[in-house]
Amino acid sequence: MTTETILYIVIAAVIALAVAVFMYGYKVTYSASLKWVFGVLRFLTIFLILLLLINPKFRSETYTVVKPKLPVLIDNSSSISELDQTSSASEVLLLFQNDDDLNDKFDVSYYSFGSDFNALDSLSFSEKNTNISKALTGVDRLFRHEIAPTVLITDGNQTIGNDYEFSVSTFKNAVFPVVLGDSITYIDLKIERLNTNRYAFLKNDFSVEAIVVYNGSNTFTTQFTVTQGAAVVYRENISFSETDNSKTISFTLPASSVGLQKYTAQIIPQEEERNKVNNSKRFAVEVIDQSTNVLIVSSIIHPDLGALQKSITTNEQRKVTVKKPGEAVSLLNDHQLVLLYQPDRAFSSVYQELERLQKNVWVITGMQTDWNFLNAVQNNYSKEASSEPEDVSGMLHPNYGTFAVEDIGFDSFRPLTASFGLLEMNVPHETLLEQTINGFTTGNPMLATFEIDGRRGALWDGEGLWKWRAETYLATNGFEAFDQFIGKLVQYLASNKRRSRLEVSSETFYYNNNPIKVTAQYFDKNFVFDPRASLSIAVLNTETEARVTFPMLLRNNFYEVDLNSLPAGEYQYTVLVKDEATSRSGNFTILDFNVEQQFLNANVTKLERVATNSKGSAFYASETEKLIANLVADDRFQSIQKSEQKVVPLIDWKYLLGLIVLLLASEWFIRKYNGLI
Repeated sequence: MTTETILYIVIAAVIALAVAVFMYGYKVTYSASLKWVFGVLRFLTIFLILLLLINPKFRSETYTVVKPKLPVLIDNSSSISELDQTSSASEVLLLFQNDDDLNDKFDVSYYSFGSDFNALDSLSFSEKNTNISKALTGVDRLFRHEIAPTVLITDGNQTIGNDYEFSVSTFKNAVFPVVLGDSITYIDLKIERLNTNRYAFLKNDFSVEAIVVYNGSNTFTTQFTVTQGAAVVYRENISFSETDNSKTISFTLPASSVGLQKYTAQIIPQEEERNKVNNSKRFAVEVIDQSTNVLIVSSIIHPDLGALQKSITTNEQRKVTVKKPGEAVSLLNDHQLVLLYQPDRAFSSVYQELERLQKNVWVITGMQTDWNFLNAVQNNYSKEASSEPEDVSGMLHPNYGTFAVEDIGFDSFRPLTASFGLLEMNVPHETLLEQTINGFTTGNPMLATFEIDGRRGALWDGEGLWKWRAETYLATNGFEAFDQFIGKLVQYLASNKRRSRLEVSSETFYYNNNPIKVTAQYFDKNFVFDPRASLSIAVLNTETEARVTFPMLLRNNFYEVDLNSLPAGEYQYTVLVKDEATSRSGNFTILDFNVEQQFLNANVTKLERVATNSKGSAFYASETEKLIANLVADDRFQSIQKSEQKVVPLIDWKYLLGLIVLLLASEWFIRKYNGLI
């Protein structure tokens, strides 16, 4: 308390004393004992009331002991069971959970990981992928500002994600790997990687690249074959030795018939090999009769053009040609979609030909767009634009229903640049992205689609799309999210197929270690997306005749089902709408490929490097008790005593008010008892 506050309290005590003396010590006929009782009660009452008015503040200090954190990560992938380490993993986990000294010293938390990273619920060792990097990065984000050594229980074999050895290079906390498996080197011959395009065009050849790796000391010759059904379509003899232990085999196969073509690549194993599962890999190529040709027309050079070309051609079914307006006129009829980038008066002949051919058009505008020309050459939209630039952001419209689209974080991307002015849509349209400035919607669409007399179009008002693609990479370590968004937009605009009330989207084939998802959209009679519908999908395995029905779950503006529980095989499906005579059918193939079966032993060397670089230590599963003892004895991990100082005003102390009421009530009862009332 300050000196001023203490002075006020002293004055309050003097005033309270003076009032009490005046009331009960001057010309009062009460007995001496009653004078003292009433005087003390009145003094305390008045003093406490004045004290509340002064409201002094008191400092209180509390102390708490904070234990160091100990996140324990356990590998829940199927490679643990393939290496016969499930019992070892469970025993290690049990030792951590039951050690009293460890739990007294640390605040222990448990997590499991496979393709994702989650709090530990139960262990199944059935995850089809391992992402150690994601698990370690997730723990680092949770405990970055705390003392938190990390225990990593794994075989060290990662199948997806960034290299975890580099992920931990910036970690503040030490990592202590517990190695599941051994470091014994076995003879092994395997197909390390097989690369091919997902699509091929009829009567063309498509490339295949196989990387075959040998681990051993023998010198021998074996045979690499590719079969389609019972027919061998490619064969090559290859030799290996201890030093010449890796081969890259490149060849082409003919795309002679339309549809899904399935192949099996195999390297003939050695007799002494323990793991022969990794000697073969299945792959598939969908042969299509023609590609979707997209023509980008631009009179300027801009980074957006490269970003759009990369995004569109991510799908091998699509080809992109970039031309200037004068060169594009004669090519318009050869393309299903024409993208006009920042049109100006040089596009006059292009617009005339597009109108004659009734082609689908996607227009992207920006600071170099001639809006006077654009307003005059078409009637779908208009803008009284100025030469002043405006930074505009985009936000996914929640009610967009023309095609299924996911929010990839549009509102967090950097603003695009557009010319200042009000954009007016003059035709029925759907806004895909709303224009926002500093988080507030302007009422203008940034990206809108429309359909007039079977002719589809889109307008994107804003340049700088290359920034969004780059930001997607920074956020997700890949371009896939942005490329898929552009791909869906191109797929819609390049098609002239009439819309159905039930639209279903699926791939023709999936690998069973990747997500297997089917999406659908259902519209009411006015072709407005209906989020209240109940959709289900009936899936039939054509080989076993097994039939399973799954509900489809609503996600934003589409319905989705995850079919990863299905085994490999050929499937037919039917999507049904409850209480409606509407359905859609299709088929797909799930190819068997368990990447977790490719490993023979633990990656001990890499785990030891991770431990060394993070100032931790690596232990085998049999040394778990030693690890626990080291963690308990390690002086780097100590509990911290934290003090918390609070300033509490007296008026917040409710007991004081109760005391005042008690004093007044006591005085009243004493007076009543003595007949003074």
